[in-house]
Amino acid sequence: MGWELYDALIDGIPEGIAVKDFCKGVSWSYVEAECGLGIAKTVQDGARAQLYTGNYLNLDLKSLAALAKSWRFSEASLGVAAMNAWYTQPDKLAALGADVDGGESYAGRNQNPFDSMEERYAGKKIAVIGHFPGMATMDRVGHLTVLERNCRNDNDVPDSACEYILPDQDFVFLTGTTLTNKTMPRLLELSRSACTVVAGPSSLPAWPVVEAGADIVAGSVVTDAQAAKYAVRGGSKQQWRAGIKKFVWEPVRG
Repeated sequence: MGWELYDALIDGIPEGIAVKDFCKGVSWSYVEAECGLGIAKTVQDGARAQLYTGNYLNLDLKSLAALAKSWRFSEASLGVAAMNAWYTQPDKLAALGADVDGGESYAGRNQNPFDSMEERYAGKKIAVIGHFPGMATMDRVGHLTVLERNCRNDNDVPDSACEYILPDQDFVFLTGTTLTNKTMPRLLELSRSACTVVAGPSSLPAWPVVEAGADIVAGSVVTDAQAAKYAVRGGSKQQWRAGIKKFVWEPVRG
């Protein structure tokens, strides 16, 4: 374990791709590069010190993506958005065979990946890292445990319980923001015996994430850059919905 996942994701980005624009918003961040626009959830807190104190526009995309290793989580959020600017593009999703909202292969899927997997996890032990929207179905049909820093429901346990609970689960759902806060490598390692789903707009449809232990990646791809940028900068939910589409990628391992 260590930085292997991060280094593999960074190494997969070519050098010299110019960064055109960026925004660290209150809820979301984006990075616009020559190859496209990437988004990530803005995670607050972490260390006070930054890895880079200059103008981010002076960095190429690979160097900006390397800031995903920052312990200042708002800076790391920008690094993950930079990774998404490379990995989460419509042409790359098509090459992977991912199901994208609005396409023929997406027909019949619920946009919420949790609900669309109901038949698979019914009656099973399910762990979720943090409170996801749409967990009511899991709670209704399965045996749900939620790992949460601030427990507020009866099926919540402290996130430090991951070492004890995750190895015994059938399904584990975690957000892409676990890449930002550096918990993803260990959570995936603990969940090796489960079907593991990495979900949310920060999620990366990239083989290093699969090799680290993810079985399914469910995220968001930007399809209207202007609408997505306006939404990140404080726009409406309508602009957000107009700017992105959801995807589900269940890779076939060789």
